[in-house]
This record gives sequence, structure tokens and C-alpha cells, in this order.
Amino acid sequence: MRITRTGGGRGRRAAAVTTTVLTASALLLTGCSSDDSDSSDSNGNITLKLADFGQFGYKEAKLFDEYHKLHPNITVKEETSTKEEDYYPKLLQQLNAGSGLGDVTGIEVGRTKEVVTTQADKFVDLSKTINVADWVDWKEKQVTTDDGKVIGAGTDIGPMSLCYRRDLFEKAGLPTDREDVTKAVAGGWEDYIKLGEKFKKKAPDKTYFMDSASAMYNAVVSSSPEQYYSSDGKPIYKDSASVKKGWDLAVEATDKGLSQGLAQFDDPWTAALRKGSIATVACPAWMAGQISVNSGDDFKGKWDIARAPGDAAANWGGSFLAVPKAGKHVKEAQELVKWLTAPEQQAKVFKAIGVFPSNTKAYDLPDVKNAKLPYFNNAPIGEIYAEEAKVIPAAVLGPKDGVIKDTISRQINNMAQRGTKPDKAWSDAVDTIDKAIG
Repeated sequence: MRITRTGGGRGRRAAAVTTTVLTASALLLTGCSSDDSDSSDSNGNITLKLADFGQFGYKEAKLFDEYHKLHPNITVKEETSTKEEDYYPKLLQQLNAGSGLGDVTGIEVGRTKEVVTTQADKFVDLSKTINVADWVDWKEKQVTTDDGKVIGAGTDIGPMSLCYRRDLFEKAGLPTDREDVTKAVAGGWEDYIKLGEKFKKKAPDKTYFMDSASAMYNAVVSSSPEQYYSSDGKPIYKDSASVKKGWDLAVEATDKGLSQGLAQFDDPWTAALRKGSIATVACPAWMAGQISVNSGDDFKGKWDIARAPGDAAANWGGSFLAVPKAGKHVKEAQELVKWLTAPEQQAKVFKAIGVFPSNTKAYDLPDVKNAKLPYFNNAPIGEIYAEEAKVIPAAVLGPKDGVIKDTISRQINNMAQRGTKPDKAWSDAVDTIDKAIG
């Protein structure tokens, strides 16, 4: 879906998934320009504008063409922003102005609490349009107001796994079979670091066990129901058990030289994947696409996917489709959202670009249930991610989750890249966050 560095926290340029084949070539992010001209004509033909960011996969799955065949009088026009951090401020401006909005808009999970709290009255209640029981239960709760209004329909989620290089593991004397790797990290992220220490002893020259200690940190925090805010809405990141655990593990990994210290999705990170210097990546479902695209054909079949360390399921990322009340075609927009987020369409998007459905009825469809990734040694991702998704706990979200996460991640990277001492890095993070959240 999308290249983003906020909130739900991921960059995403996905790769195609089928039950038998994966296309590892880059899928280009595309979008259409738009204007405020009338989007209907005298013959009853209308154009629905869908505003989103990065890559939601609808064009790649040819869903807009399919919808037009089902509804010949409706054309869907996608307006895509490459970066979510550019898209979201513009969305807020349009909501406040009541103009310029898409008929359908995408919302990143890291923005949902702020949107639900401050902008809910500007979106249509979808509780009568979609059956929220079809989604993993924690997904739709993220966009449900205190009085029961549902302002978005879930698109995808990011159940956690561990992506690893089989060839580098073999050279370092580590197990290569995905079941054996799963067992090796079954005790949690602490076991993951122990495995990294074993890797380092015999690691091939100029390779690192993990791309980023900040990525591991995000994976650790994502497995906890309570992360940066308490259930009563207070910021608790300074005392959060999950933040402390993630931070301490990140410090340990950095001190032991297990991380290459790269900021995910930046140019040095993509270059490292292309050169083959990274042995493992904390891997929410959408990350496999990033790896395959950036690693390229040279490493096809050398990557594999094991289950995430420990038994605490985690989710990292995911988005929603919402309908602004100020849109030009509210009724038709609701029907489009219902159709795009139905299980059949979510399965088609998964097949096209590999992002995992949030609609549970998609999990038993062949394109999801039997899905494998040839690029990752035919890893059975349909099975791996579905089992993870069903037991992910509902996380408490706060209005500035993205700011807090990104700030802490940046300081973790500074420890590796600049040699910042842990106490100084934490102090700098706290100062920045406190100013940002007031």
C-alpha cells in the first residue's frame, strides 16, 4: 500500500502475491490529478474521487475497472500522495474547509485516534453500511466513536513475522528451516538477540544481523495492548512497560553491534537490501513487498519467513477507507467503500500486492488461505499471517502515537549512527515528545 513514516508506521511498496508466483519487480506508485470541477454529467454518469497515499493496491488488482463494469455510470478516479505525512495535513485542511475532499479518503491507523476524537462529525457513520463483525475485532474498534459511530472500513493489517536470509544463516552456522528458526526465537525478542550474537560470531563480512534496532523496538511495542497511552487517554510512554522493554532491547542490540543502524525506507536502507548486507528484518505482512522489491532478483529464494519471536501476537500498520460528509457523492461513496473492503476484493488486493486483509471472511478464500511467496522460499504467508491476525490484542491508541513512535525510533537510530549514549538519546526523545504533545 503506502510509503509512510507515521502512526501505523510503515513504508510499503508491495510485491505481487499468488498461490504460485510472486512478481519481484517494482510496483510503481501511481495517482491521478484532480480538480474541483463537477463530477457528474446530465446523463447520470458520475466520477468518484478516492484520495489515498502510497499504494492501496486497488489499481494493481484492477478493481476500479471491475467496479466500472458493475456500475457503468460510475468511474473511480484515484488521487494518490506518495507520502502519508504530506497527505494527512492536507486532509485536515480540506476537512476544516469543507471542500477539496475526495468522495472516499484513506486514513492511516496512527491517525485514527486523532481523527475519531476531533474529526468524527465530518465523516459518515458506516455502521449500517458494513458489518463490523466481519473484521478482526480490534480493527474496527480503532475507528469507532464513544457513541458507536464507525467512521472507517478497515483495509489491511500488519500481523508480525520474521523475515530472514537463509543463505546468510547457513554461512553463520544457524538453522535455515523456517520451523527451526521459529523454535530458536520462541522465547521472545530476547531469544532473537541471542540468535544475533551467534550470527555475529561467524557472520559473513560486511553483514549485520538486523537492519534496525528501531524496527525491533516497534515490533516489541506493537505486541502490547498498552503502548504510548493509557486506556483513559493519558500519555504514559515514559512509564510504559512495553516501551521500556523495547528500548532496553534496542540498546542491547546496538551495544552488541547486531544492528546496521538504518532508518527503514530511507535510501541507505534500500541500498543495504540491494547489496545483501541484512540478515533479518522484523516483518509485518506488508514488509515482504518492501524486501522483495528492494533486494531484487539476486536474492530471490534466499529470503524466508518464520513466525515472530515469542507468543505475543503483534500488529504493525494498517489503514481505513472513510467517507467525508462534504463529499459530492456520499451515497455512492459508501457503496464503493463497502465493495472495496469486502472479503473478495481484499483477497484480490492481497493477491496483487501482498497486503493482508483485515476482513476475516477473506482468510478462507483460496487466494489468501493457500498463498505462498516464491521470493521467500514459498513461505506459506496465508497460514502464517491469518493465525497471527486472529490473536492480536486490541491496542490502546492515542492522538500522537505516530509522533512518539517516530521520535523514539529516530533516537534509537542515532545511537547506532552517531554513537549517542542511551541516556542522552532517551532524554532527547522525551524533550521532543513533550514539546510535541504539550
